[in-house]
Amino acid sequence: MANVQLVINELKKCGVTHLMGLPDNTSAALFSELAENPDIELITVTREGEAFALASGLWLGGKVPVIVIQNTGLLESGDGYRGTALRMRVPLLCLITYRGYSRTMKMRADTVGEPSLDHYSRADLDSAAIMTEPTLDAWGLPYEFIHSDRDVEKISSAFERAETESRPVALLITEDLT
Repeated sequence: MANVQLVINELKKCGVTHLMGLPDNTSAALFSELAENPDIELITVTREGEAFALASGLWLGGKVPVIVIQNTGLLESGDGYRGTALRMRVPLLCLITYRGYSRTMKMRADTVGEPSLDHYSRADLDSAAIMTEPTLDAWGLPYEFIHSDRDVEKISSAFERAETESRPVALLITEDLT
């Protein structure tokens, strides 16, 4: 688990002005804390694809946005990512909460080769989790993981990579923020 205050401090260090997305169980504490924080403006969206468009517009206006969405919303937002943030080469940090991560990692350890149709339809596995990393790879969206407090410093390096390469970069958050 990663501490929300450490995440916020790292975002402030990067000069973030806006955070937008949809809260979920993993990111709820971050959204709650930012609602009371005057340093980073919180914007909630109705669909995750909107977050990419809004962040791109804020960036054009000279702001420093970050998006926070769940992996299920990532799958919904492909065109928003492709048609705005990627095409415009927006240096955007995407914090993606990874619903189903633990079970997916166990399934991968027990499986030889690619997941089968049976894996995608199993009630005990989250198909969005199985699709997350292959989708990021297919979309050319580089990513790393935040598993705990010791990984929070990756926010600054991911931010730097996004700016250096003029592109979105993702961090996958695998545990609830506290």
